[in-house]
Amino acid sequence: MSDLVRSSILGLALAGAIGAVQAADLPSKKGEPLPPIAPAITWFDIAVSVKGMTDYNFRGISQTDRKPAIQGGAELQIYNNLFYLGVYGSSVDLATRPDAEIDFYGGIRPKFGDLSFDFGVWQYYYPSEKQLIDGAGVFWTPKNTDFTEVYGKVSYTFAESLTLGANVYYAWDWLGTGASGTYASVTAKYNLPFLEGLSVSGEFGHYWLGTTNLAIWSTVPPTNLPDYNYWNAGVSYTWKNVTADVRYHDTDLSKNDCFLLTADPRGITNGSGRSKWCGAAVVATLSFDITASSLGVFAAK
Repeated sequence: MSDLVRSSILGLALAGAIGAVQAADLPSKKGEPLPPIAPAITWFDIAVSVKGMTDYNFRGISQTDRKPAIQGGAELQIYNNLFYLGVYGSSVDLATRPDAEIDFYGGIRPKFGDLSFDFGVWQYYYPSEKQLIDGAGVFWTPKNTDFTEVYGKVSYTFAESLTLGANVYYAWDWLGTGASGTYASVTAKYNLPFLEGLSVSGEFGHYWLGTTNLAIWSTVPPTNLPDYNYWNAGVSYTWKNVTADVRYHDTDLSKNDCFLLTADPRGITNGSGRSKWCGAAVVATLSFDITASSLGVFAAK
């Protein structure tokens, strides 16, 4: 082999070796796997809500004598909204004439991916209410209609568009009557695909009510309160922090049974023993919701 050929082969071999070393030194396109990033935690947050509505409809029964209501509240949320404490208030027009309805509540909201739970306690407080007594001395309401509920909720979201839920609430002294009250419902909400923020939703529930306590009304015997079905369906649109909602509410309560549950003063004064507070109603609501974290307060860490 000639010296020229031998020199060429050695040069090619050396160039290949150098190229291999240089290639090995280059960073891989895949690179080393990055260490997992711990999820940001919002240790504390405050959610504020303000609502205006054409009628405060609570499980099918008007709480404002079919008139508009103003509501508002604040909620302290702890550890990514796992734990919460809140207070909420609403204007009302009820038989006992309280100044307002003020609610205190708290609980826990575990979440596992698209599956969410909510367990808590809710206290309904009606300040400055007065027992309704007619001219004949008949007691139509308890002296105090404050009551407490415990509740559990579960919901599951499919593909970020359809959410199905189920809820159970239990009160051992419903509206201070001594009767138990158990409300259970199923819910559904669907985010419409053609416009972000637009959704349709509905609820169907049943209220099981027990027997009143004789000690509450000295002149009225224990009464078996009527169970009833309640349902609603509506459409809502959310833009930034504002939500507009229009919803149809109804129950299967008769006007007489509605009076038995509400002691609607109109049914006393006109002698009919009937109430329209539980019938079909279309309610429009405008609400504003905001959190402190969205304003840069209590930012996630």
